[in-house]
Amino acid sequence: MKLSKLNIKKINLKDVDKNYTAQDILLKLGELYQFESGIYGYGNIWTKLERNVENIIIDELDKADCIHVEWPKLQPRSIWDQSDRWNTYTKENDIMFTLDNNLGEYGLAPTAEECATIFGSNRLLSYKQLPTTYYQISEKFRKEKRARGFLFRPRTFVMMDAYSFDKNEEDMHKSFNKMHDVYLNIFKRIGINIIPVVSDGGTMGGRVSEEFQAITKLGEDIILYDEEKNIGMNKEVLEFEDKETFIKAFGSDINNLKEYNSVELGNNFELGTKYSESMKLYYQDENGESKPFYMGCYGLGLGRIIATSIENNIVTKNNQVKGFSIPLSIAPYKLQIIYKENQKEKAFDLYERIKEMGIDCIIDDRENFSIGNKINDTYVLGTPYFTVIGDKFDNENIEIEETITGNKELVKIEDINNYFIKKRG
Repeated sequence: MKLSKLNIKKINLKDVDKNYTAQDILLKLGELYQFESGIYGYGNIWTKLERNVENIIIDELDKADCIHVEWPKLQPRSIWDQSDRWNTYTKENDIMFTLDNNLGEYGLAPTAEECATIFGSNRLLSYKQLPTTYYQISEKFRKEKRARGFLFRPRTFVMMDAYSFDKNEEDMHKSFNKMHDVYLNIFKRIGINIIPVVSDGGTMGGRVSEEFQAITKLGEDIILYDEEKNIGMNKEVLEFEDKETFIKAFGSDINNLKEYNSVELGNNFELGTKYSESMKLYYQDENGESKPFYMGCYGLGLGRIIATSIENNIVTKNNQVKGFSIPLSIAPYKLQIIYKENQKEKAFDLYERIKEMGIDCIIDDRENFSIGNKINDTYVLGTPYFTVIGDKFDNENIEIEETITGNKELVKIEDINNYFIKKRG
């Protein structure tokens, strides 16, 4: 990518939000655009970031034999009436955006249990076809009364939602546990230290549920965390009447836990037969009898994952914000190439060689910018590594600097791919 094509704005880092620094930098650059509170458009950096996170999620889910599908974002009221959740989502909790016109009443999907149950029952007619898990990655809509924190709590957001279908409770537990392991693999590859947390099922209808929380000073949740076991409990659980049920499932002494602010990046629920029974959708068991599906639902918020990743990697110098550094595993561009004007041709030759290796990189081809300004913009764009091509460039080696640590390393050009493979671990 030629940086001149991004058309980023000039910003003053002294004016950025002190809490949501990285996202505000992207907003001021023009890489995020707020059309209205909680409704955003995404530039090249965020869009490629999202694709990279999405690809990791798809890869891990596909390896676990989950099936990638897509359901409508515009959903008719009739399917929500089948589950008796229309009033819950439109009146009691007032979560769903609705449309009422001469075609009928519709809702913009905040979630997809109804679609998933209908879709699954149409295909999964026999116990021989179970277990099966379907998933989609799509935009969701929720009527947040007070959108805040940029992509931490917006009104539209991209979400992975999956739904498992099993023939009995025991198999439902197996699917639930399998997705637990899938999530741990996903977050490990993304580079987030994730904490499985005992929680409440909320409006999804599940009583057994598990949150996946990341510690951050920006988090609105408070978790009780066992550092040794890397497990936690949402503090709100202690307010439940049946809190002993949750504490028993926790598997740790709550007296030895520490409190942390955290943000929920994923949530899994065991739904049981709630939806299949309420919607009267069944499969045939071994004896030819109609039986309800035991279901689970699983969600990951891509916007929150990205926001957490960049906000937890702010780069400062002398207590002043320089920018942020996107984790290499999801960075849209791994390396930023900066050059002295008299080395332009050699820099572009290097740029082409690195692209041929399959490494996404940026070359800062903007004119009338000093080397210092270009280095500063590496941090502003979140690029994790940069190199400066100056008069000492020998066409064989480049010095690569890591933005999060400031560490420098001389690397042979032919070894650049291996260098990044090692850095990814």
